[in-house]
Amino acid sequence: MKRIFTPLLIMLSMLSFNSWANDGVLKRAYQSQQSDIQVKGSGKVTRILPDDNDGSRHQKFILRLNNRQTILIAHNIDLAPRIKNLKVGDVVQFYGEYEWNSRGGVIHWTHRDPRNNHQHGWLKHQGRIYN
Repeated sequence: MKRIFTPLLIMLSMLSFNSWANDGVLKRAYQSQQSDIQVKGSGKVTRILPDDNDGSRHQKFILRLNNRQTILIAHNIDLAPRIKNLKVGDVVQFYGEYEWNSRGGVIHWTHRDPRNNHQHGWLKHQGRIYN
């Protein structure tokens, strides 16, 4: 039993450290007004915004990270499926590009790049990956 439990505990602590480490990266990026940073993390939905239908359509919502920072998620729904049944209070994991703004920043490129010029991103909600 110990042989199974110890590696599992180590793996879980690494996953939780990864989440905190990215919160730190996002906090530093916000404080230093940096952009174009590929980040991974998770947060709790605090607000669901109307879709942005100008140009490429984007599903938009705000996440609060563990470090209390809020970020806007702008998920391109012309290139990736929309997260259905998203509710305030849900946890969403993300992998995308951070762009600074005065309100906490934006995560975009949460989808595959059809031209393969940019790193592919994703969102994860209730066990399903949206990319």
